[in-house]
Amino acid sequence: MRVPLSWLKDYVRVDLPVEKLADRLTLGGVEVKTVERIGETWDREAIFVGRVLGVRQHPNADRLVLVTVEYGAAQPLEVVTGAPNLKVGDAGQKVVLAIVGATLIDPYAETLKYQKLKRSKIRGVPSEGMVCSEKELGISNEHEGIIILPEEAPVGMPLADYWGDQVLDLDLTPNVARAACLVGVAREAAALAGGHLTVEEPAVVAEGAPLAGRLALEIRDPDLCRRYSAALIEGVRIGPSPEWMQRRLRLAGMRPINNIVDITNYVMLEWGQPLHAFDYRLLRPRAGEKTPAIIVRRAHDGEKMVTLDGVTRTFDGDMLLITDGGGPVGIAGIMGGQESEVTDATVDVLLEAANFDFINVRRTTGELKIPSEAAQRFGRGVDPELTLVALRRAAELMRSLAGGTVAAGFEDLYPAPPEVHVLDLPVAEVTRLLGIQVGAAEIAAMLSALGFGCEVMTEGDAAVRVTVPSGRLDVRLEADLVEEVARMVGYDRLPSTLIDAAVPPQTRNRPLELEERTRDILVGAGLTETISYSLTSVESVAKLVPGGTPPAKEDYVRLANPLTREQEVLRQTLMNTTLETVARNLRFVERVPIFEIARIYLPVEGEPLPQEPTVLSIALTGPREVRSWLAADSPAMDFYDLKGIIEELCAHLGIAGATYAPAQHPTFRPGRVASLTIDGEELGVFGEVHPTVVATFDMAGQPVYLAEIALERLLAKARTTEQFVAISPMPAVKEDLALVVAEEVPSDEVGRLIREAGGELLAEVVLFDVYRGAQVGEAKKSLAYSLSFQSATKTLTGEETAKIRARIVKRLEEAFGAQIRA
Repeated sequence: MRVPLSWLKDYVRVDLPVEKLADRLTLGGVEVKTVERIGETWDREAIFVGRVLGVRQHPNADRLVLVTVEYGAAQPLEVVTGAPNLKVGDAGQKVVLAIVGATLIDPYAETLKYQKLKRSKIRGVPSEGMVCSEKELGISNEHEGIIILPEEAPVGMPLADYWGDQVLDLDLTPNVARAACLVGVAREAAALAGGHLTVEEPAVVAEGAPLAGRLALEIRDPDLCRRYSAALIEGVRIGPSPEWMQRRLRLAGMRPINNIVDITNYVMLEWGQPLHAFDYRLLRPRAGEKTPAIIVRRAHDGEKMVTLDGVTRTFDGDMLLITDGGGPVGIAGIMGGQESEVTDATVDVLLEAANFDFINVRRTTGELKIPSEAAQRFGRGVDPELTLVALRRAAELMRSLAGGTVAAGFEDLYPAPPEVHVLDLPVAEVTRLLGIQVGAAEIAAMLSALGFGCEVMTEGDAAVRVTVPSGRLDVRLEADLVEEVARMVGYDRLPSTLIDAAVPPQTRNRPLELEERTRDILVGAGLTETISYSLTSVESVAKLVPGGTPPAKEDYVRLANPLTREQEVLRQTLMNTTLETVARNLRFVERVPIFEIARIYLPVEGEPLPQEPTVLSIALTGPREVRSWLAADSPAMDFYDLKGIIEELCAHLGIAGATYAPAQHPTFRPGRVASLTIDGEELGVFGEVHPTVVATFDMAGQPVYLAEIALERLLAKARTTEQFVAISPMPAVKEDLALVVAEEVPSDEVGRLIREAGGELLAEVVLFDVYRGAQVGEAKKSLAYSLSFQSATKTLTGEETAKIRARIVKRLEEAFGAQIRA
């Protein structure tokens, strides 16, 4: 929100420098991001208000003219210009004159460039200065014509004194929507900076025929349209708005269009109530009727309309439309339709001021992607009592600036006026929350300055009964009123105090500690943590299954008001969002080792809330080593890198008994996917992502390895204490054992049985070779293990290790039909 100081002074008088005013507003919750100084670079000795004495044709150029300008000096100057808005024979116009030595912006430079004006000859005729356009002064990019100032502009005054201004650029949070207009900022400035408020209720001269009976107005969906008011202004003349209005609009960041549209924008900026102007003669009646109609209703699914920006919009049944007897003429609170827009041929204007449901406006804006000044205000909440105020102000401006006649009376449907909120604010509560002593009378004075109705209650404990104004949609609780008191006192003036209470005893949070431990382990393994949105789409989930179709949205927790179709449901897996993260990162890097710990949301039939288990997702792709002179040709990460990370995670969490077995899952490549099982409970799946799935996530040809593990159930099996075993001082005896087993026998099961049969003296078992070939036979494989035998108290003999080895071989023969390979 841009607030020109010269405009703000129409409503409030504050005797503070602009810097101190900005500080006071900011410390009161109305943040001033910057203060822009318009005209700061305009040289007071070289740029003036001038008056045209005469215009004559350039003797050597058809498109140039010679302009004689007086500017307060003893002699006028003659300058050459090609501006199309000065013609031969013109006189009396007030212009901006820059004389030799003035610093102006070069209008022909591609970037911002200043140049000093010098004496010159243009087509053989000397030019002693320049009549300026807006671009040369840095006001806008307009360079077609020169600036024509109002008739009252004083000749000879430095332009910086006449047109210079200061603009407060406000960065408003949604709860400060009341300050999204000049009057709102004026109220805040008067209260926070001790200024005098001079806001008056607008009045209108309505001398036209009554509006009653000339408009059929209906609100079919009052839950989305709380109030709809309309005025009729007849006989308007479309043309440019006056220069003072155009200048204020530009300073506030809006582009002037014509007097009618400019007035609606001007009043919106002034009072905070968006308006829309229809061409009254283009509004259609209902079938069988003659009176033009306005019906506010929900759209029909698939209904269409061309908006003012020339785009055809398609609506759904949750969107609110303004319609006439023939169909849509506007999107409620956002943008009007092209069919009924005000044009140069418009004579009668129907002016709309309404109040719409802010959530519906926000949703529709997000769905249709039509940001607008009106939608921004409606989306934060607008006071429903402003509709008639804004209508009176705008109608009177159209009467005085566009020559219109205002019809007597307004149409006003207000089916459900909001209830008046009255709160009792105990003085003790203010003291408790702010830590300062403030009396009831002082609290009442502060809140009254902000527009609240206040009554000091003398019975019982001191308190203030507060009536909340209709425009303060953000105040509903006692705490909200305490915040208003804090703003008035000044956040910078509140004392720093310590908590006057015992600190509660601290208890350990084992699940949180283990989750943080998991993060440390994975980062130590070389992974980077990512955070993605909990919202996704069923179309994204469908990509996890080759040729899959999107699941039903009803099976998911759906967002009531999604901003985009890509974030419509709460996820039930991390796989798709993790693959999306990998794809985004592969645009910039060749190696992506990441993990995410987050919740998923599983609906429970008959329950209002879903289950929210925490899940771990890991993804790997790209070279195993970071590129360097030592690892220029590093091999790519594979299935065993991912399995190794999972093994390390289990080992560091003290989880024993983890087993891995071949599995089937549609997201993964057949034969390259395994399950993680602990104590007979399957906790996760991991492997190489199916090439078709990789391609649907725009990573075709890129091997990606993915894991998803039920983290809460995994951490439930973690040991909270470390167990240390003394190191044996005795030498170890190492032997190799090669076995031939059936292809389907898992090596993990073989290793587990070897450890079990070996007993306490078998210190280590390592699989170091797997062989398949003619030497072992078809459907067979050879597994070679390195065995390490060691005692804590003595040196083992060959006979002792031979007995253990024989026991191991016997158990393997019984369990798997294993044969010793020579």
